[in-house]
Amino acid sequence: MKKILFLSLIATSLVSCGKLFSDRGELVGAKSESWFAERPFGMVLIPGGTFTMGKTEENRWEAFKMSPKSVSVKEFFMDDTEITNSEYKEFVYWVRDSIVRTELAMFAETSTSIEGESRQGSIADYKYLDLSIDVDSDKITPYQKYMLNTYGSLSRNHLGTSPLNWDVPIIWDINEYPDEAYAEVMDQMYLPSEDVGEKRVFDVEFLKYSYLSSHKSNLDLVDGKKKINDAVDINVYPDTTVWAKDFEYSHNDVMVSNYFWHSAFEKYPVVGVSWNQAKAFCNWRTKKKNDYLRSSQSGIQAPEFRLPTEAEWEFAARGGIENGKYPWGGPYVTDKAGYYLANFKPKRNDFGADGFIYTVESKSFPSNDYGLYNMAGNVSEWTSNAYNITSTYVTSSLNVNVDDPANKRKIIRGGSWKDIAYFLEVSTQDYEYADSSKSYIGFRTVQDYLGDIRAEN
Repeated sequence: MKKILFLSLIATSLVSCGKLFSDRGELVGAKSESWFAERPFGMVLIPGGTFTMGKTEENRWEAFKMSPKSVSVKEFFMDDTEITNSEYKEFVYWVRDSIVRTELAMFAETSTSIEGESRQGSIADYKYLDLSIDVDSDKITPYQKYMLNTYGSLSRNHLGTSPLNWDVPIIWDINEYPDEAYAEVMDQMYLPSEDVGEKRVFDVEFLKYSYLSSHKSNLDLVDGKKKINDAVDINVYPDTTVWAKDFEYSHNDVMVSNYFWHSAFEKYPVVGVSWNQAKAFCNWRTKKKNDYLRSSQSGIQAPEFRLPTEAEWEFAARGGIENGKYPWGGPYVTDKAGYYLANFKPKRNDFGADGFIYTVESKSFPSNDYGLYNMAGNVSEWTSNAYNITSTYVTSSLNVNVDDPANKRKIIRGGSWKDIAYFLEVSTQDYEYADSSKSYIGFRTVQDYLGDIRAEN
């Protein structure tokens, strides 16, 4: 008995010693998965800091329209170029494929149940994935078993899968359709031939992206109001007719017909995208990244992609040059050899004086000192801020962000290919309505940098 008691005391002592050896009773913090701030592809790291935002000199247009103010921003990642046609097209393709797969799955559920047909090589291949699971299966987790016993079914969130079958490729060639049911579904996705002739044209009215948009203002937080989640259902296809609508009585047919779809323009900035569509793109880009992280069994999700605040945009555009007039410093718009440093309208009624009539590829002209291209000219860029001429007097000096969902006027920055040099200045503020699309407005995205660069280095 004494021997057993002695051995028990030794075991207890070893356990205690092990605990003391691990943290010695000190507060060491909870263990968590390590985080590494990975630089997203196509983005550069903006170091953050404090700068003078706004115009520091009186101008002949509207005097001190935007009064100078000292503003601080934290580190963040930013696209080194404007979002291109090719990049936005990936978003459009994803929405298109999701819609088509959903229509095929819905029709397959009804048609196969009526006909009793489920053969391979038919529309049945596109049925929703079977979310059923055997409660006695060895593969079921205790949580899934609990949900089955409690609620009688499992949702896709419980299984960690999508109900759509993405493994089966969509067949676009009409000569290779597997059966008549498939042809019936696909036929309704295209415009009637009497409207477009022999060419098959996908009906872009189907291209709608649905998501929950969360928004809150600083005043809402102070007042204790909850974050508002709005259901957004938006058509993501850019308005390709902006080239004609923005410039009446001009022959811009080649741009209307080809700018978004032709491979010659893949690296050019996407235009005809409203502020609302740009926000939807940011949501989808976040979803794409985090879906991948979930599939790789990572427990940590990436910060959201979003439109830059006006303060972030101006800080990044300055490229670390304090009080610079343009992204390259200034005060001139040409280099020593006389070559223009941006794509804009340098002379009255002369769009081609800089060598280009319309937009140029997103990675054109020298970048600023942060590695950002076309922060002046080419296309103006959406920011997240609502336009308010008095905001500089009442907002915080910490990453100024006027978030007012009721205000449909959203700030754009940078000037464009059709603007004069004044709008290329890093401090010039302009706005456009959130639901409007223009041939001279695009966007780029940012992502918050979590942690501190200096601490990690």
